[in-house]
Amino acid sequence: MTSKGTICILDDEPIVGDRLKPELEDDGYTVEVFTDSASAIQRVDETCFDIYITDLKMQGADGMTFLEKVKACCPGSQVIMITGYATMETARESFVRGAYDFIAKPFRIGEIRSVVKRARKRVKRPQD
Repeated sequence: MTSKGTICILDDEPIVGDRLKPELEDDGYTVEVFTDSASAIQRVDETCFDIYITDLKMQGADGMTFLEKVKACCPGSQVIMITGYATMETARESFVRGAYDFIAKPFRIGEIRSVVKRARKRVKRPQD
């Protein structure tokens, strides 16, 4: 089966990647999971994923910093922010900085799948 695209998941809680990776792979995506922002940022320097799903609050670089890095290096990629600390201010700031969507934890797998499906339509690859 051909991949529908690539997804990078960054969350310092391993359970998030453990839950999302198999579900998104079942949907046909190629998925890489990171639990520390330094490793994920290094990977952004190596390649651009179609979609990034990142937590907002983490040790080291937070989700806003990661969002800015992705948008600077991979402007055609879409970033979905997830957080257990959802406020109107953080949601607004995420959108101002270029996030595609903002989802509060706890989330339902179906909610993530739906947002990923919509975000995929907005991905702009360099050859597009």
